[in-house]
Amino acid sequence: MTPTTLSPVTAPVAPVAPRRGGRAPLGIDEVRLEGGFWGARQQVNREATLDHCVSWLERLGWVANFDAAARGEGGARAGREFADSETYKILEALAWESGRSGDAHVEEVYRALAARVVAAQSEDGYLGTQFGREGQPARYTDLEWGHELYCAGHLIQAAVARLRTHGEDELVRAALRVADHVVATFGPGGIESVCGHPEIEVALAELSRATGRPEYLEQARVFVERRGHGVLADIELGRDYFQDDVPVREATVLRGHAVRALYLAAGAVDVAVETGDDELLAALVRQWEATVAHRTYLTGGMGSRHTGEAFGLDHELPPDRAYSETCAGIAAVMFSWRLFLATGEMRYADLVERVLYNVVATSPAEDGKAFFYANPLHQRVAGAPVDPEGLSPRAASSERAPWFHVSCCPTNVARTVASLGAYAAAWDGDELALVQHLPGTVRTTAADGSLVALRVRTGYPVEGRVEVEVEQAPAQVGLRLRVPAWAAGATAEVDGATLTVDGDSVRVPGPLAPGATVVLTLPVAPRWTEPDPRVDSVRGCVAVEQGPVVLCLESVALPEGTDLHDVVVVRTAEAPRAGADGSAVVRATRLAGPTGAPGAPSTASGTAGTAPGGFDVELRPYHQWGERGPTQMRVWLPVA
Repeated sequence: MTPTTLSPVTAPVAPVAPRRGGRAPLGIDEVRLEGGFWGARQQVNREATLDHCVSWLERLGWVANFDAAARGEGGARAGREFADSETYKILEALAWESGRSGDAHVEEVYRALAARVVAAQSEDGYLGTQFGREGQPARYTDLEWGHELYCAGHLIQAAVARLRTHGEDELVRAALRVADHVVATFGPGGIESVCGHPEIEVALAELSRATGRPEYLEQARVFVERRGHGVLADIELGRDYFQDDVPVREATVLRGHAVRALYLAAGAVDVAVETGDDELLAALVRQWEATVAHRTYLTGGMGSRHTGEAFGLDHELPPDRAYSETCAGIAAVMFSWRLFLATGEMRYADLVERVLYNVVATSPAEDGKAFFYANPLHQRVAGAPVDPEGLSPRAASSERAPWFHVSCCPTNVARTVASLGAYAAAWDGDELALVQHLPGTVRTTAADGSLVALRVRTGYPVEGRVEVEVEQAPAQVGLRLRVPAWAAGATAEVDGATLTVDGDSVRVPGPLAPGATVVLTLPVAPRWTEPDPRVDSVRGCVAVEQGPVVLCLESVALPEGTDLHDVVVVRTAEAPRAGADGSAVVRATRLAGPTGAPGAPSTASGTAGTAPGGFDVELRPYHQWGERGPTQMRVWLPVA
């Protein structure tokens, strides 16, 4: 195949870099996290998670699949049909991390892994280990379940990360050949279908942005427009599982497999923005609104059905059967961030924050070497300890597992955390919007080429004070700081002068004098949250939030011998009492048994009542649950 030459387009060092739409995100080289909640997690990701993921890929033979393919060997290979994608996602994570930190070990691992992947590429550009060789099914004969284009999409995203952090290399050139192969195979006169798992759409759109090549964007557009016309075979779960039941621009809400739906929506936003398709963008906004209003958990998690890993119907949000896959959370970040860049509306950044703190941060253990795949809001049974050397089912324990039979979530977390700074801020003309409150530095360039330098100091989300010091800025540049929807009573000032909090943000017009300090104060004290009364499964319950963080009660925090399901909280007019390190304290009591139950006091109605007396219970951030060992847990608490 003729080698591909490349003239990359200048763009932010970020996973998403629109060429249209009005807002330009800052890259990971412009926003540097320094300590704090996410800075600490980036460090763990670099020092532990990346090597952990690579070691499991090696141990299970998923990387060796590429070695076998390079030797021309077919037949059976290790892992599921989509196992290649885990190697691609960790390559993306390594590329972002090497570009962010310059870590020599990370770079060495990237180069060695990339070389093994590239060696497996076929002459015509096809790259995959499951199909097309002797003893294997032919290429593209199982578009419903084969995941060939899904895997190709993750390879392309890894290449975009490498191109933007380091420039062209052998993986980038291999991904361009893959993209050319996809266009030739599925473009005009080719296979008129789509992949059962969306992902190629968002990848091709971003590759077009990175290279300036319109054929990749056009193919992404074709895939988006084909979806929903019954081009895939019908299955027992229904065509909505693949989002192949209704055209994207006609759908009113996200449905079917949650990760598939959200990846498709993210890619469709990219297509809408780059082609100027306002009708398509408006449809996606409507789908986001309906999904967030009626099919999203308090944590920001999406997907309420284990069957099909799918969205349920409106208000079908059972906390104990929540699937809320970690990958769906990451996909929700991808979708919402793109809508923010397209519209400038802070509500999308609000959801990004909610998902980051309560889904993405919940998955990895503190040591970065074990993960939750599903994220229920109620764990009824504590369960047994997880085997640290074994593979785990996807949603079977109250402890994080080191790896899974389907292990999409660990590598997805790794790439997201490594690139997190790219979801923190964006230019909107001459206004710089800081949309995530992260301690660190911002070093970026205004439209006239002038340096803008800021330093952010904050203990957020435990503390509500966000201090932004202007170190350097040209006269025309202004600032905009996001005020979350939950932050009623937020205040702001610049050098002691009060600023107006206007709904979802605070604006600080230029000129910004060096040394000027903007202080945003957000009310992060614990607060009661009532459920939507249409959600049957949590009616009569209450939750506690603190800033963007959802809290939970674990049985390990209860008096010895107390079952979590015998505890009800005393809902008072006063807010819950703040504890240490983001915890809260509420008053609780035990349920007495039904009339006639041994040892339980009778009640006049013959139903369960509350035992006399009460006790304090500590609620801790949901993202910490399970860190103290197997436990029962619940977010929505019955009210006495």
